[in-house]
Amino acid sequence: MRFAVTAKYKKLCAQFDDCTEFAIMDVSNNAIITENYWSSPPHEFGNLPEWLRFEMKVDIVIAGSIGHKIQQILTEKGIQVVTGAQDDCPKTLVANYLNGTLVTGAAACDH
Repeated sequence: MRFAVTAKYKKLCAQFDDCTEFAIMDVSNNAIITENYWSSPPHEFGNLPEWLRFEMKVDIVIAGSIGHKIQQILTEKGIQVVTGAQDDCPKTLVANYLNGTLVTGAAACDH
């Protein structure tokens, strides 16, 4: 399983559209086995879902705030979207997701 967490300066980027990088983590047997940071490609309509799914092979995206349309596109590409993540380091967010303790709150943008 592969996770992507929206990031900026190796911390959670609260707004999907503002992220400058993604923390990409591979998980096996409920444990994180790799953690790498990749610069986000240009935020042009439709390119991030394509990049995340087909180039990065991501299964799950963890984000803070994210628009409804991008959530829908990611879901259509077969990517599970977890929104409303609170400020934390990406590795901790994924670990919390894996052990069922990830805290989320309001997450949708209205644009």
